[in-house]
Amino acid sequence: MPSFPPVEQQLAYLRKGAAEIIREGDLGERLEKSLQSGKPLRVKAGFDPTAPDLHLGHTVLMRKLKHFQDMGHTVIFLIGDFTGLIGDPTGRSATRPPLSREQIDQNAETYKAQVFKILDREKTEVRFNSEWLDKLGYEGIIRLAAKFTVSQMLEREDFHKRFMEEKPIALHELLYPLAQGYDSVALEADVELGGTDQKFNLLMGRELQRHYGQPPQIVLTTPLLEGTDGVQKMSKSYGNYIGITESPQEMFGKVMSISDELMWRYYELVTDVSMADIERMKRDVADGAAHPMKLKQELGKRIVSDFHSRDAAEQAAQDWSRMFQKDEAPEDLPLVTVPFSEVAAPNAASVDGNVQVKLDKLLARTGLATSVTDGLRKVKQNAVKVDGELKTDLVVALKLGSEFTLRAGKKMVKVTIAS
Repeated sequence: MPSFPPVEQQLAYLRKGAAEIIREGDLGERLEKSLQSGKPLRVKAGFDPTAPDLHLGHTVLMRKLKHFQDMGHTVIFLIGDFTGLIGDPTGRSATRPPLSREQIDQNAETYKAQVFKILDREKTEVRFNSEWLDKLGYEGIIRLAAKFTVSQMLEREDFHKRFMEEKPIALHELLYPLAQGYDSVALEADVELGGTDQKFNLLMGRELQRHYGQPPQIVLTTPLLEGTDGVQKMSKSYGNYIGITESPQEMFGKVMSISDELMWRYYELVTDVSMADIERMKRDVADGAAHPMKLKQELGKRIVSDFHSRDAAEQAAQDWSRMFQKDEAPEDLPLVTVPFSEVAAPNAASVDGNVQVKLDKLLARTGLATSVTDGLRKVKQNAVKVDGELKTDLVVALKLGSEFTLRAGKKMVKVTIAS
């Protein structure tokens, strides 16, 4: 029989990073029943495999799943391979194009590989909602749809907004909340987790469970994590994301780029540090007993450790310190060899082995800039250094065949110019 912590202790852990619990009193009662009977709660969260790689924002939900798992409850990682064919309309101003079955299957495999960096593989129930939604058939879909009205569906904010703006709402999109709600029925979920933007769908599960004679699930929503810019939600489209498959150095550097204020948000949503310890750290900073930089470094190491290892995290921290505090190059810096012909300045001449190189072209060729135009922008922003020396001119003299460090912002490589 599983051993569960006291109910109040469980509730305190679950409140951490939760935006809303519907209803907390009901959750307390179920936790009490679970404690008395020894039967764990069934806790689900669904993920549509619409993209192959996850970022730190996706892990906020996974970490809350882990918190339930840490306390002995049954965690269900639900892959929406069926609902992925519809495409979640949440937050969309236009119909999302459905993915192919091949894309969904490929992304689902990638998801499974990534999620177990947080969850315990042996204690996680992985399910695919095609298991029951495929079997519903046309009759089952009609009976399911008959339980709700179009006006109820239009209460959903994004549907209502599109309706008022006379933008198309495809009929299949109205089926998405029904399908997600039916997942809770099929799994007999006690608790469902989702982002705050998923609240309508999560409540749909409660309603459908009532229709099917099941106790309505508890809904726990988590906030959307702000990206490294501290403004927009974390998203690849905004370029403010921290990918969980990125290198330790890249991850650590991105964590160190966030503001001191945003650091507390990350501690709350993407670590297992208790709220009591977070409040203590805040007091230490306010009293001058702790420096925000040190605490941010510890945050970076915690995040890197979760997805790589503690050793990799320590190395990433040391490399960052060399680059940004001591202005030294990390030991394992990659070497890029660039043909002179690809970066030569117009009318370039060789003097004593030195050649004239266009810096914007060199940045693009070494991957420190996304394009020559981006390289030019970085030079103008005074973000480029060669061997630690700031370069503000577009044309620089470099020695053929010798190695030097090239840095743009947070990124650095070793370079040699080949004849």
